[in-house]
Amino acid sequence: MPRYALKIEYDGAPFAGWQRQKEHPSVQQAVEEALGRLQRDRPTIAAAGRTDSGVHALAQVAHADMERDWEPFRLSEALNFHLKPLPVAIVDVVKVSEAWHARFSAGERRYLFRLLNRRAPAALAAGKVWRVGYPLDVSRMRAGADFLLGRHDFTTFRASECQADSPVRTLDQLDVRAVETPLGPEVHFHVRARSFLHNQVRSFVGTLERVGAGAWEPEQVREALEARDRSVCGPVCPPQGLYLAGVGYQPDPFL
Repeated sequence: MPRYALKIEYDGAPFAGWQRQKEHPSVQQAVEEALGRLQRDRPTIAAAGRTDSGVHALAQVAHADMERDWEPFRLSEALNFHLKPLPVAIVDVVKVSEAWHARFSAGERRYLFRLLNRRAPAALAAGKVWRVGYPLDVSRMRAGADFLLGRHDFTTFRASECQADSPVRTLDQLDVRAVETPLGPEVHFHVRARSFLHNQVRSFVGTLERVGAGAWEPEQVREALEARDRSVCGPVCPPQGLYLAGVGYQPDPFL
């Protein structure tokens, strides 16, 4: 059966996350139901990562095995037609080998977190950013972020219900950038690793927000990391500012 890689963009607000669930709508369910409109047997898809409830994606990647040989552009057009009016879009489709796997072939995942740093409520960006209404010192946040780079036991920064076999991960990038936007100043967190623990990025951002606000010193991030104790983590920030920004493959099938 021909296998296709799908690059997917979605607004996570209406969904209980990526993964199919019995009682709540999911992005996986939406895409699988669209695929099921194209053939009798509804395909089951596998994705590069499982985003949580309220988390968005700029470029989630999944793969599906189809009964017939589709021209990729036609498949994307058909899926987008059947996905309407849901806030899910297939932005690219490519044919891949049967050995290619959206999750297991991935070499890295990239996340973006958007923090809107203004006093006024978010109107146009509601549900797409985390608004913080008091000043933040981005240079202090960068100093705290530097302690998290590299290979560490990230027990402090993973959810208590995380099912990963090991808390050890290698964090390749955690850039904290001040960005001027038409809506006001934002702080963007660009995070990159081969894989992540449950709530790891949101734990990073919530902790670094405390550093930027002056409630923590940057060195306390290192102390929290070394404690390997979830109870000393800063607050976990809300999900609406988090985006799965991309998935890396070698070679990249979409290029």
